[in-house]
Amino acid sequence: MQFCDLKAQYAALKADVDARIQRVLDHGQYILGPEVAELEQRLADFCGARHCISVASGTEALLIALMALDLKAGDEVITSPFTFAATAETIVLAGAVPVFVDIEPDTCNLDAALIEAKIGPRTRAIMPVSLYGQVADMDAIVAIAARHDLAVMEDAAQSFGARYGSRRSCALSTFGATSFFPSKPLGCYGDGGALFTDDDRLAAAAREIRVHGQSARYRHTRLGVGGRLDTLQAAVLLAKLGRFDWELERREWLGQRYLQGLAGTVGIRTLAIRPGRRSAWAQATIRVAGGAERRDALAAALKRQGIPTAVHYPQPMQRQPAYARFCCPDCCPESISAADEVLSLPMSADLSEADQDRVVAAVQAAAAAG
Repeated sequence: MQFCDLKAQYAALKADVDARIQRVLDHGQYILGPEVAELEQRLADFCGARHCISVASGTEALLIALMALDLKAGDEVITSPFTFAATAETIVLAGAVPVFVDIEPDTCNLDAALIEAKIGPRTRAIMPVSLYGQVADMDAIVAIAARHDLAVMEDAAQSFGARYGSRRSCALSTFGATSFFPSKPLGCYGDGGALFTDDDRLAAAAREIRVHGQSARYRHTRLGVGGRLDTLQAAVLLAKLGRFDWELERREWLGQRYLQGLAGTVGIRTLAIRPGRRSAWAQATIRVAGGAERRDALAAALKRQGIPTAVHYPQPMQRQPAYARFCCPDCCPESISAADEVLSLPMSADLSEADQDRVVAAVQAAAAAG
C-alpha cells in the first residue's frame, strides 16, 4: 500500500502528462515558457483570485510574499507553531520575528481567539496555516487584521482546492501561498508553488522578486530571488488540472469514510471539519490518546501489516533548536500535545476502498490491543 499513490495517478493521466511534457521538449522554452502563463491564468480562475504568480516551491511562495510586504528587521508576524518549518523559516529569512499563537485542539489550525492578545506595535502580518487541507478561521482572522491594519498571508501549502464557504483557499486574504510538492493535493513532479493576491501592486512586486528583483531585463529595482517555476513542472500541473475536480471529490469522500469508520474507536480522535468548510484532505490525520509512545506503537503495528503512516509534525516550532529563541519551549501547549498525538494515514484520490477498510480495521485492532 502506498501512503500517497502517485504511480496510480500517473497511470490514469499518462497520455495527458506525456503529451504536455513532449510539447515543452519540442518548443524548448524551459524557463517561463507559454505553459507557465497558461497555468497561472487557470489557477487564478480556479481560486477566484485576480493574480497568480507561479514560483519554484511553496517555500519560495511564502518568502516572496513576505518580501513583497517590505518587512523591516524586527517586524513581527503572528503564526502557528504547529506546522512545517518553512512557515517560520521564511519569516526569519525575511528579517522578521515569528510570534507563535497556539492551535485549536480539534482542527490543529491557528486559534483565532488567541491572536489579538499577541498583537503588538511591531506586528505587521498574520500567517495562518491551513493544516492537513482545511482552511483556518479566515473570516475571524481577516477581521482582526483589518482592525489593526495588518496583512494576512494564508499558508495554504496543504489546502489548494479547499473551500471556505463559497470561496477557495488561496483567495481569502492579502496573499495565499501554496505548494505543488508531489504529494500535495495538486502536485508536480518536483518542487513548485504559487502565490495569489487581488492586489495589483503586490502582484507586480512578487513578479519582480521571483526574477531577482528585475522590473526589466537587467534592471534590478528590488532585492529578489531566483524563484521561477520550471515550464516542465507547469506542463505537469496543467495535465493534472483536468482530473483535479474529481480528485478533490474523491478525497472528500474518502475523508468522510475515515471519519465514519474510525468514529468511536477507543483512544482515537479524528480531527473536526468545521461547518461550511471543505477540506482538500492533504492528509487524513488522527490523534492517538496517550502521547507519542502510544502513537508510535500504533504506527509500528500498522507498519507490520504493510500500512505506511507519517507524523506531521513530531515537534512544534518552539521546540526546534533553530526557533527556540522566539518562544519558551512550553508555550503553546496545544501544539505540544498535538505533536505527541498526530498520525497521518494513507490518503490519495487513488486509494481503494478495500485498502482504506484495511487501514481502518488495523487501526481499530491496534487501538483495542492498547
